[in-house]
Amino acid sequence: MIVRMRKFAFMVYHKEYASFLESLRSMGVLHVIQKQAVAENETIQSFVSQRKRISIVSRQFATLNQHNNVTPQEPQAMGRVDGLSMLDHIEELMHKRSSLNTQLQVVEKEIDEMSVWGNFKFEDIDRLKEAGYVVRFFSCSSSKFDPQWIALYNATVINCVQSVDYFITITKGDISLEIDAETPRLPAQGLAKLDERKSAIVKELAELQADLNTRAVSEYNNLLALDVQIQNEYNYSNVIEQTEAEANDTLMLLEGWVPEEQSSALTDALDKDGYYYLPMEIEEEDNVPIKLKNNRFAKLFEPITLLFSLPNYNEFDPTPFFAPFFMMFFGFCFGDAGYGLLIVLVATILKFKLSDKVKPYLSLFQFFGLSTVVFGMLSGSFFGINLVQVDALISFKEYFLDRDNLMTLSIVLGIMQIIFGKSVAAAQVMAVKGFKYGIAPIAWIVVVLAGLGIYGLPMLDIAISKSVETVFSALAVAGMLVAFVYNTPGKNIFLNIGTGVWNAYNMASGLLGDTLSYIRLFAIGLTGGILGGVFNDLAFSMTDGMNIVLRVLVVLLILVMGHTINFCLCMISSLVHPIRLTFVEYYKNAEFAGGGKPYKPFKQELKED
Repeated sequence: MIVRMRKFAFMVYHKEYASFLESLRSMGVLHVIQKQAVAENETIQSFVSQRKRISIVSRQFATLNQHNNVTPQEPQAMGRVDGLSMLDHIEELMHKRSSLNTQLQVVEKEIDEMSVWGNFKFEDIDRLKEAGYVVRFFSCSSSKFDPQWIALYNATVINCVQSVDYFITITKGDISLEIDAETPRLPAQGLAKLDERKSAIVKELAELQADLNTRAVSEYNNLLALDVQIQNEYNYSNVIEQTEAEANDTLMLLEGWVPEEQSSALTDALDKDGYYYLPMEIEEEDNVPIKLKNNRFAKLFEPITLLFSLPNYNEFDPTPFFAPFFMMFFGFCFGDAGYGLLIVLVATILKFKLSDKVKPYLSLFQFFGLSTVVFGMLSGSFFGINLVQVDALISFKEYFLDRDNLMTLSIVLGIMQIIFGKSVAAAQVMAVKGFKYGIAPIAWIVVVLAGLGIYGLPMLDIAISKSVETVFSALAVAGMLVAFVYNTPGKNIFLNIGTGVWNAYNMASGLLGDTLSYIRLFAIGLTGGILGGVFNDLAFSMTDGMNIVLRVLVVLLILVMGHTINFCLCMISSLVHPIRLTFVEYYKNAEFAGGGKPYKPFKQELKED
């Protein structure tokens, strides 16, 4: 659900404004209304730039600490100036490391270019030149090398690599050579000096990396503390920027949002300190910040909501409505009970090893794993093994769903979510505009349900009596009448009929297209089970006739590699397709608008553990 907000305006004497802001920050409940753009504010933008720099360096330090398996030291107290000086020095070291790595790549390339010519000294070439001899370097394919060049130009093949001859010519004076070959560009130094340069760069890189490794341990938490300090200064400066000075700069005016459940504590504290505030009415054009508050189950799915957009203040939070469907769709797409048990097992083990920040995601995957187990048992798939064909389970065969039933189930689930989405849209319209505006959407739902009763139930081999069919038909006719003549309350009947015809077309075409999208649940789940079975067959058919020990090793290798590939593919498809069904089909039918901005209270930020 979306937490209800209250809007306040504060008027404070300018000499008391600093202490007032400190009081607000200590309470940490006010979301300041952004009235002024901060893109042109140099101070605020400098804070943004500094935090970006800290983020880049701290991520690299975190990677180093993880790679070296070390724990960072506790942070030391330091001011922002000292902290930025530390950041400058670290960035300088990292820039030097990058420069050395570039130099190393250049030297290694030059060594590769020079290695085909062997280890010689350019000083010897220079001495030959002083004696009147010119040494030239050439390369060509072995088939194009002309033996006459040996006699004419003292050509000597130095090396042959991959059917390419590398040769030199030694001629007296400035003689013009008629040789059909390329003249390679040589490095300015010989192999010996290039190797010396490489060794010096490698040594300097090692020393520099050791220094950075040490600093990653000692300065990582200092960087995080500096980031929090700058963030607090950014927040404070932003509040100052959003403050309007009134009455010749003697009164400071600030507006903001407070969660309704925390507004009483705020007003009590302000009354105690004698600050003036004014509760304000929420206007239609207000962009109210969004704070979600859901139960323990639905809260796990809030990161999925944030992938698309927060809802706006005048609509329902979609999270608790799509969460059960998303979990079912994930299990349907994975469709293998063995994989589901593996997901549950891995997520459970990791919950004991990883930080509290990651645990909600692991809990989410525990639910996903349980759903996968359920749908895997329904389809009769366990690590690619078709349980229907297992003799020991022959008595349970009737409980497994065949492919036709699985396809029907995917369509049924799709229709359920579509109708549920339209019901949510109707309830939302009634909550925002009034009951009469939700009558036509409810009428369309009645028409769809009646149509499903008349035509859908017989397709599922569920017989209905003539009297029940008559009731369904009457409901359908009544719903159509209401949907056609009362879809725009207050408008004339002809406009209503025209709108009803257009809505009927959209309903028919949209319902069919949306329903067909859910067949992919069946297709994706079936593909994963089949591919798992293929790897099982390959493991045993390809090793038939091998020595028993060798066969066991090869079978295990094929099974592990094959099922790892299949598991990863299933994981991707089982996340992507439910997300698509949620953000496209469900959001469209639930008439989700989105566009909400997150609730960010002005408070004292603390370093995350």
